[in-house]
Amino acid sequence: MGDVTRDGGVLDGFRVGYVPDGVGDEVSDFATEWEDIHFASRFWERQTPDGYRADLRVHVLRGERLTDLEALRTFLADYHERDPDGWRLTEFQHEDGPGLMDDAQAFWSAEPGVAVNVLVDPEQVDREELLAVARAIAARRG
Repeated sequence: MGDVTRDGGVLDGFRVGYVPDGVGDEVSDFATEWEDIHFASRFWERQTPDGYRADLRVHVLRGERLTDLEALRTFLADYHERDPDGWRLTEFQHEDGPGLMDDAQAFWSAEPGVAVNVLVDPEQVDREELLAVARAIAARRG
């Protein structure tokens, strides 16, 4: 731990405290916006014969409409083009409060207007490791 690749560094006020072994070591940051939600994103990619593949993505989302976990779920269903009624999610506990996850992503509301979304390539990172990454992300306080 300690270098930006394995501990993840700080992204928009959140420390990414754990990055699993085996994810790519090409790290890129992006800032984007979609429907009035601002994204600060960090991707861990690896080179493949066909180009690059993202093994892990962390997004810090900021926007007024992200009022709670249900509002976040609604936004992400639209953003990721998921059927909200068919999206099977299970609850998990994060230090910021309840979160939701499936086999490829986890998300939670850090506070009204601020949320975190972690996505993995399930062929590289299993559900247990996804949960470990999510739980190791914490707002930098003070």
